[in-house]
Amino acid sequence: MATIGENIKRVRNKLGLTQDDLVRKSGVKHTTLTKIESNVVVKPSVQTVAKIAKSLGVPMEELVK
Repeated sequence: MATIGENIKRVRNKLGLTQDDLVRKSGVKHTTLTKIESNVVVKPSVQTVAKIAKSLGVPMEELVK
């Protein structure tokens, strides 16, 4: 089962977005996004996941499954 970070990275790459692109779109700090994608943070806040999901155009459930 993939982690939230792996799911975010997969969707982001599928859309052709860099981490910087996603940071600008979502308003999430670059360090936060990097930590989530590298599994340093495995349980990000609901608000953070919601911002990222909205920016990627996917439901939150797709990132947390």
